[in-house]
Amino acid sequence: MSFRSLLELDARLSDRMRVAEKPGILRSVAVFFAHSGDSWFWFAALILAWFFSSTAWKQWEVVEFFGIAGLAGVVLAIKFLVRRERPQGEWGGIYRNTDPHSFPSGHAARSFLIAIIASAFGPAWLAALLWVWAPLVALARVAMGVHYLSDVVAGAVLGVIVALFGLQIYAPLIAWFTSVSGFPLW
Repeated sequence: MSFRSLLELDARLSDRMRVAEKPGILRSVAVFFAHSGDSWFWFAALILAWFFSSTAWKQWEVVEFFGIAGLAGVVLAIKFLVRRERPQGEWGGIYRNTDPHSFPSGHAARSFLIAIIASAFGPAWLAALLWVWAPLVALARVAMGVHYLSDVVAGAVLGVIVALFGLQIYAPLIAWFTSVSGFPLW
C-alpha cells in the first residue's frame, strides 16, 4: 500500500466520522469535547485553580501548565515541518485561521499529556476521568472536521511520549533545585 493510498484511506475514514454539518445531539457533544481541549481554557483553568487550591493540588497544576506549554512548542515545530492542510470545512474557523496545519493534533496531544500527568500526580478518580476524556477530545476533533484520524492518533502518541519524557526529567530537576536552593518547591 502506497503512502498516497494510506492518506486517501485516512481521509475516507475521517469523513465517515464527521458530524460537523449534521445538527443534533452527537454534533453538540462533539463541539463540547472538541473545545474542551483548547489550550487557552486549560491555561486559564490551571492558573485560576492554582490560586484557590491546596498545596496538594499545586504540584499537579504547575506540572500540567509547563507540560502543556512545552508540548505546544513540540507540536508547532512538527506542524510547520509537515504542513499538512486541515480537512475542508466551515466549522472551527479560529483553528483554521490561526493554525492552518493539522498534523499532529495539538488537542489530542494535550489531552493525552494531561491524562498522563494526572495519573502521576492527581487522585485516581481524576486520572480515570481524564483517561475517558482524552480519546473523546481526539475523536471530536475528527468528528468536527478539523483533523484527520491520523492527526489525532499521532497527536495522542506524541502527547504520551512528551509526558513520559517530561516525567523522567521532572524528579531529578526538582531534586536538583531543592539541593541548590535549600527550599522545597511544594
